[in-house]
Amino acid sequence: MKKTLLIALSSIVFMQCAKKEDPFLIQKDKIGVLQKEFTIKQIDSVFANDSIVKHVTGDEFTGNYTDIEVYEKGGAHLLSLSPSESLDKNATINIVTLRDSRYKTDKNISLKSPFKDFKTYYEVSKIDRILNNINIEFKNQNFYITISIDELPSAYKFDYSRTIDAASIPDTAKIKSLRLDWF
Repeated sequence: MKKTLLIALSSIVFMQCAKKEDPFLIQKDKIGVLQKEFTIKQIDSVFANDSIVKHVTGDEFTGNYTDIEVYEKGGAHLLSLSPSESLDKNATINIVTLRDSRYKTDKNISLKSPFKDFKTYYEVSKIDRILNNINIEFKNQNFYITISIDELPSAYKFDYSRTIDAASIPDTAKIKSLRLDWF
């Protein structure tokens, strides 16, 4: 009886340890299996089951590249990766742009979440207006979101001198992009 109980408990512990990692969980230094310290040359093995598009710019002769796009085999655009050094296969990833709404934080925040969800869980630290968008950074987070200026009340769309703060952004504002900085 004791032996059976010990085997059952060992099996439960083993199964808990073998839980599969969420491939869409956003964390500070990793997204699913992709980790901050991975180099560009490791991307092919990390995303072996997906399609990878390496944009060759600047040095077409050697086949070096700058931005990398990751797609599921079915065609869904997952991520855009920007290396810390252009044309360097040993460079690490500098910026990750999330393209798929399945990526989410531990608070269940994703590209489909309205601005209200972001400001509920994260403190806004900085808002910058850049052409027809606003970038919003959050305190103690390494990600920022972009919202189209069209999501704001009309008074903010055309008056570039007007200061935009978190209170002036509607709770229902849709997120245009979510980026992680891994500097």
